[in-house]
Amino acid sequence: MKEKNVKDLVTLIFKALALAMGVAVVALSIMNAIDVETAITMLGIGCASSGAALLCKRGDK
Repeated sequence: MKEKNVKDLVTLIFKALALAMGVAVVALSIMNAIDVETAITMLGIGCASSGAALLCKRGDK
């Protein structure tokens, strides 16, 4: 039971990270405070964490 809680927490953290990266890129872009290379890197980190969250959930089945 405890292992399932840890997996759920890790999945939640990855999802939150993906959302935070997306929101940060949008906000910084609106303020013209981010360059393209940094924005792409941040979005890549968000996509990778989203994929990790999906892989964690798939392992539960």
